[in-house]
Amino acid sequence: MFRGNKINLRIMEKEDIPTYAKWMNDPDFVGEFFIPFPRSVAAVEKKFDEEQPDSATFIIEAKDGTPVGWITHFMTRFGGYMSTKEIGYMLVPDHRRKGFCTEAVTMMVDYLFLDKEWQRIQALIMEENVASKRVLEKNGFKKEGVLRKVLFSVGRFRDLALYGILRDEWKEPKILPHGVK
Repeated sequence: MFRGNKINLRIMEKEDIPTYAKWMNDPDFVGEFFIPFPRSVAAVEKKFDEEQPDSATFIIEAKDGTPVGWITHFMTRFGGYMSTKEIGYMLVPDHRRKGFCTEAVTMMVDYLFLDKEWQRIQALIMEENVASKRVLEKNGFKKEGVLRKVLFSVGRFRDLALYGILRDEWKEPKILPHGVK
């Protein structure tokens, strides 16, 4: 478990799958910048069992142990010859705008740069997602470009913004390793 100031991160376990499936099927949870993934608990469990060895999903918990969202890291491959680490995250609506997601991203970036020899970490977000832009920018991510009309969501094609942070821009851990337990 990684312990932060406002939240803790713990690896997602099988017993978290019903909660995760409920979240991902809930339009209020996924919000206006994402599409619900209508999947059964069994389908989510199958995907969980097939998770790639260099990927992981963590449950974001409030300090009282309440699950308030998730954060994940995974490999993005470009044309079969390059790869980079990518992150994604979501919070329960009632727990947004409290700094939880900013801290979860801080902890994930610390973890990925401390644990592996990654040169960069990236995130793709909908261009109009101002809250997610703030989370990434507070963590030192820089906007690198826009993928125009690349995602069909809620009835229209949307632009995705690519944000990235390089190892030499990160410099040192902000929360970890002090919060590793």
